[in-house]
Amino acid sequence: MDNNNKNLILATALSFCVILIWFVLFPPPEQPDPALETAAVETVPTAAPVTTNENVAVSQDVEEAADAPRLPIETARLTGSISLQGGRIDDLSLKGYRETLDADSDIVHLFKPRGTAHSFYALYGWAPGAGLNLDAVPGANTVWSVESGDSLTESAPVTLVWDNGNGLTFRREIAVDENYMFSVTQSVENTGAGTVSLAPYGVLARHGEPEDLRNFFILHEGVISMSDGELSEVDYDNVADFDFNQAEGAKAEATQVNEAGWTGFTDHYWMATLIPAQDSPFKSVTKYDDRRDIYQTEAVLPTQAVADGQSLTVQTQLFAGAKEWAQIRDYQNNGGIIGFLDSIDWGWFFFLTKPMFAVLHFLNSFIGNMGWAIIGLTVIIKIIVFPLAYKSYASMAKMKELQPQMEKLKERAGDDRQKMQKEMMELYKREKVNPAAGCLPLLIQIPIFFSLYKVIFVTLELRHAPWIGWITDLSAPDPTSIFNLFGLLPNATPSPDSFFFILSLGILPIILGVSMWLQQKLNPAPTDPVQKTIFAWMPWVFMFMLGSFASGLVIYWIANNTITFIQQYSIMRIHGYKPDVFGNIASSFKRKKEAEEE
Repeated sequence: MDNNNKNLILATALSFCVILIWFVLFPPPEQPDPALETAAVETVPTAAPVTTNENVAVSQDVEEAADAPRLPIETARLTGSISLQGGRIDDLSLKGYRETLDADSDIVHLFKPRGTAHSFYALYGWAPGAGLNLDAVPGANTVWSVESGDSLTESAPVTLVWDNGNGLTFRREIAVDENYMFSVTQSVENTGAGTVSLAPYGVLARHGEPEDLRNFFILHEGVISMSDGELSEVDYDNVADFDFNQAEGAKAEATQVNEAGWTGFTDHYWMATLIPAQDSPFKSVTKYDDRRDIYQTEAVLPTQAVADGQSLTVQTQLFAGAKEWAQIRDYQNNGGIIGFLDSIDWGWFFFLTKPMFAVLHFLNSFIGNMGWAIIGLTVIIKIIVFPLAYKSYASMAKMKELQPQMEKLKERAGDDRQKMQKEMMELYKREKVNPAAGCLPLLIQIPIFFSLYKVIFVTLELRHAPWIGWITDLSAPDPTSIFNLFGLLPNATPSPDSFFFILSLGILPIILGVSMWLQQKLNPAPTDPVQKTIFAWMPWVFMFMLGSFASGLVIYWIANNTITFIQQYSIMRIHGYKPDVFGNIASSFKRKKEAEEE
């Protein structure tokens, strides 16, 4: 058996097996259930109490008032409102993102008020300590007054005020930057209540799982926290499996953060996180109220004493918006939020995915198109691995030159396979040829392929990103299909959950299959029948398997195959071997015709 073909089959088969396993374990995500969009409005739940490190608690019995006054939120990137009942930030939409590619599609709605399906909101307050009861501090149902500001914009904060009538005046100033970062300044002024103790807190409450939850193994969606440099990711089903925590009054886990951290919920492309001051200790709590199906993350700051005539002010931040790489990196590098870039799920190959996306983002900033940026990234990757590829293809060319000597060795050895192997190893050593070098370029593609798949699937920047013509979303499969003659017929492409979806090949997957087939023709077809069958089917199997992958990934694979073909052809020519591509193509059709005649 030709060692070049053996190595190529070994590497190709390994790649095939890995991708097959990947496809089986991580199938395309299920589409959201339309029934969720018409789910009945929930009954008003009672959230579990919040406790501080000193075990003081505040009830969060949320009772939505239909006529609760609101303050509008209106910035260049956000629109929504703040409910004066509880001072909750519970209505927030992202102006720059739509649910689908349709021009009239709704913009993405991140926060939703209580009383609506899948409500999601941020709530702030004070937990009472020594000398106070629940009525003495503002809670979830406290109706605040507006002290200043009639709407929240990036240039105009708003201030809410509430007087408990017993010597304590509470204020809450809410500001927002030009992107997605809110600053929440809570203060209390003691004008005659005696020395009191209380602890500020922030809560993110999510009623039920998100309606667009992907439940895809490659992507983390759920609770995400950073505690003193250690990242924690907990899926919704794992939160629901927590043991009951008596101190927290629900299924819960608590972590003491000593220096810096944040906690919240992350979706596929969106995120909401509570961010205390990075030099302030706090207790990070994740809990689930199974009676009312409410998930919560909490940041509870230490209890502090406030004497007569004194005041206490605490500032925290709330991120609520899109997981844009550049903006989150800026919040980390310039805003001092430790490990904030890790809120994007970079996966096990983070040492590849992080720099890979950084380069992709850099290229896109110059080119202005993510599709061409992916092709540019492919060129850079091929340049980086070129020394390895050069040695590999040079070794393959040398193996071709040694083919006559290898055939003579086989004739001399006859059926003595041990003798043949020994003499071949001596030949390789004498001629300085590594027979295994031919499979290295293919093997190195496996982690690169998976890393790029992760980048394309996870990062927001490829969502709804167009390339050319019919490719309007690089994060989605090629929308064309052989079933409608690539858009010439009016019938639609089968949906991703249909059996026929994998058969509805688009233009890009077909180009991919052809590019793999042409790459094979750099070498004559093997004479062994098993090898010949594997080689004949491999490009078309890959074509169908990768046809349902994101278009951006297929573009990468096509570009990689094209560059590999050019490199291999050129290097083999330099080393004296001229691949007969057209001859190999003609011979393959000739053999097929002869087989049909027989």
